Amino acid sequence: MSVRVRRVYEDPEPADGLRVLVDRLWPRGVSKDAAHVDEWPKDLTPSAELRRWYHAGEGSYEEFAARYEDELAAPGAAELLDGLRESAHTGPVTLLTSSKDPGRSHAAVLARLLEEA
Repeated sequence: MSVRVRRVYEDPEPADGLRVLVDRLWPRGVSKDAAHVDEWPKDLTPSAELRRWYHAGEGSYEEFAARYEDELAAPGAAELLDGLRESAHTGPVTLLTSSKDPGRSHAAVLARLLEEA
């Protein structure tokens, strides 16, 4: 299984496989053609409240990750996560985010959960 996290601003690569935008909002300054996004499951992204809390610096990344995992256990998100797991079993999946630090973002949490399955 191959799951990786990349910034949406980076040029697509042949090794990306299925390109999944995991941000709720479309990234600024990137056209849909240039992004080469295959899927955009908005319900798989953190809630607005959780994003605001984390970006306000009110908690640690570890606490953010735990709260996000709780949100991913909800029926709709869990179903989308299962579908992404199935895709990751059939070929490479690249999770795209506009986060400046993808390794400490919700995309990294998703990648870890997909690789654990």
